Amino acid sequence: MGPRNGPVQFQNSDFCVLPSERCGTLSSVQFLVAAFIALGISTVFAQSGPTPVTAPAQPAQAAQPVRAGQPTAQDSASRPSFTEWLDGVRSEALARGYRKELVDEALSGVEEPMPVVIERDRTQAESVLSIEAYITRQLTARRVRTGREMLAKHKATLDKVEATYGVPARIIGGIWGMESNFGRFSGVRPTIAALATLAFDPRRSTYFRRELFNALEILNRGDIDLPRLKGSWAGAMGQPQFMPSSYLQYAEDFDGDGRRDIWTTPDDVFASIANYLKGHGWVAGRPWGREVTVSKAVASRIAGAVARRAGTCQATRDMTVPMPLAAWQTLGVRTLTGAALPKADLEAALVSGNSRHFLVYSNYDALLAYNCAHAYALSVAMLGDRFAAAPAAAPALRTPAKRVAPSKRRAAKSKASQHPTSRRRATRH
Repeated sequence: MGPRNGPVQFQNSDFCVLPSERCGTLSSVQFLVAAFIALGISTVFAQSGPTPVTAPAQPAQAAQPVRAGQPTAQDSASRPSFTEWLDGVRSEALARGYRKELVDEALSGVEEPMPVVIERDRTQAESVLSIEAYITRQLTARRVRTGREMLAKHKATLDKVEATYGVPARIIGGIWGMESNFGRFSGVRPTIAALATLAFDPRRSTYFRRELFNALEILNRGDIDLPRLKGSWAGAMGQPQFMPSSYLQYAEDFDGDGRRDIWTTPDDVFASIANYLKGHGWVAGRPWGREVTVSKAVASRIAGAVARRAGTCQATRDMTVPMPLAAWQTLGVRTLTGAALPKADLEAALVSGNSRHFLVYSNYDALLAYNCAHAYALSVAMLGDRFAAAPAAAPALRTPAKRVAPSKRRAAKSKASQHPTSRRRATRH
């Protein structure tokens, strides 16, 4: 099956909670099924599919909010109370060897599930935008300008990080800008309380219980103190928005102060992002890809001749298998200017939106690992390209003309007629 032109579904990064698992882009059907099952409702209404981007997106029908910690009819007979459940978490944490005073401090303030977290998990809005619309929304002149300023400010550190991990500073900056607006906002929810809420809730309890213990491990190691352990409602932390498991595996102490501080230390933030991408296959010196021209006739030819990729992530299924650039050239793919593709020994897969097309190389997969949505990965890559490009020359500002009294203008004109060489100076006003 060839590439598909059509809207790409995405959800904001607050919902896609784990960089390596933020491929969870639910369709309206999936969202409704998940919400209704969690409430114990057996009847699910079917929908025909995503709303086309050409029409106003219809909001997904949300299940009625559930009071935090309130058991559903399905599990009320078997589930413990939140207090009993939390006692079990405390016992397990102590059995794992976590310090008693730390466990007591971390859990003592968690008296009941957080209603706002449950509501956000139940009623998270679904958005349907084309790749083109999403990229346009993200690649604003203001964001590009801010990104260039921030990369210039941290150039010395970013150069060191790039030399160490092989990930370009512009790509690190693209993720930094997308995830936390260049460190300006990374969440205010207490991480332990948010994760405890979601771990107690039956919808994704296994996953969030594991992340809760990972967060306790971070505290136990002393990487951050409890009052500063804050992030998104779903437990994503710091400027890179790492889930605790990703933090434990990929966070770096690049400034050597003994703490892997992804909340406030730019050195550690940049190195952690780079380490994540390197750990997911980013190869130094290789590009991410390029935008290309694909005519309707070529797109039809590709659809019948090129297979689609497999994978657990929807985005990987919404792209072709990789092929040599020479093969794409033969099929009729060209650069944006209509020129032949470069004669490089590279394989590329085709990603298509409604009207824009991209040949992406193996490094692009590392961006999908951070957030498995083409709209996100392409925005990061293209932001990076914009950061690296020289800013367009601003038009020269014209000096406002000075007001001159008519009598003075006549006098100046008369004087200029007597001195032709000075005419230009005399009449500039």
